[in-house]
Amino acid sequence: MRLEEIVNRHLQELGETDLAIWKYILQHRKETRHISIHELAKACAVSSTTVVRFSQKLGFDGFGDLKAVLKLEDAPMAYGQGDVLQELQEFYSQTADKVFQRNFDSASRLIHEANRVFAFASGYVQSNVVQELKRLFFYDHVFIYEVAGLEEFHALVRTLTKDDLFLFVSLSGETPLVVDFARQLRLRDVPFISITKLHDNTLASLSTVNLYVSPAQFSLYDENDEHTAFQSMLPYFMLVEVLYVQYRMYLQRK
Repeated sequence: MRLEEIVNRHLQELGETDLAIWKYILQHRKETRHISIHELAKACAVSSTTVVRFSQKLGFDGFGDLKAVLKLEDAPMAYGQGDVLQELQEFYSQTADKVFQRNFDSASRLIHEANRVFAFASGYVQSNVVQELKRLFFYDHVFIYEVAGLEEFHALVRTLTKDDLFLFVSLSGETPLVVDFARQLRLRDVPFISITKLHDNTLASLSTVNLYVSPAQFSLYDENDEHTAFQSMLPYFMLVEVLYVQYRMYLQRK
């Protein structure tokens, strides 16, 4: 599990000082892999004990274990420096490695046990991902109803119970409407799964189960060209396909 995922899981337990330490680590990721606890504490204007407590809140024995996770994580790959097709192939391969290593049992259990399943997408591509989810799970008689917007959600939320399930597909996990929906579901103890980009975000921290993807941008145009960089959204579609296959395997084990 990547450090961002660990932080998201414990985000509600972190105070302002903890978040300041995490912000420094995010902004100085490469350096943090090699500095001592005393150097990190000095950089964040806190005590070494505070850094230890921050690490322990994330489930580590101390800062050394947290730093070990940082060292194990691959440095993000820079795309646009060479053969774009070669880079795209490498990105697909890396994405597959990450997705196939995931454990989907918790998400599968929630889907299997839910009386009703609803989904909300925060954008056009995300809505296409929801359509693919609907298509795949239809074969197992799991009918996913896509909620269109604010009015529809407000009409629905009063009828939701802990036996229902919500799916959110978002890129940033910070869209105000999505975060508001998620908080309302938390108040009503309605479980929900989020699919977001891999970085610390509010939606993931609120979710019962959070699944991450890592889209990437590729330079197809000259540096001075005004075209928007091409962004591969394949990780979303790969994740939901593997989720469905893992769901089938989960049912077979039961």
